[in-house]
Amino acid sequence: MAQIRHIAFAAEHPGKTADFYKNAFGFREISRFGLADNPEVAPYGSGVLLTDGHLNIAILKFAKDQTGVGLDYVGFHHFGVVVDDPDAWTTRLEDLGAPNITTAKDMPPTAHWEIKFRGPDGVVFDISHSVWPGAADVDPETKKLPQPVKEAAE
Repeated sequence: MAQIRHIAFAAEHPGKTADFYKNAFGFREISRFGLADNPEVAPYGSGVLLTDGHLNIAILKFAKDQTGVGLDYVGFHHFGVVVDDPDAWTTRLEDLGAPNITTAKDMPPTAHWEIKFRGPDGVVFDISHSVWPGAADVDPETKKLPQPVKEAAE
């Protein structure tokens, strides 16, 4: 079974949102980027990375609409799973009907490497060959392609 190590939320002001979650739950800040010196301003393309010691929690104000929800969207955005072979997983996911909606070419040069897919109900998820900053390591066996699910006998 693959393991989730990343969740992302779109926010109007990543700094203020991150401060809330740090105060509310004690999450630890890993890094922040793109936030102006003015604490009241959060430009597009800014964010804060938090961790609970297990997951990377990205709170972002996107500069590019990667998922078709618009730049003003706020709320849950996507989750991420660590895999061993992104090419093999891409083939598997596409064969299961999950369209690949971003590629490695779409990633900003300083961003964590990940590619996005859309699940059957429109939920977006990433795959990455490496663990996100602040996330716990995963068992190498969970990164491998699972065996095909066998259909129940009729």
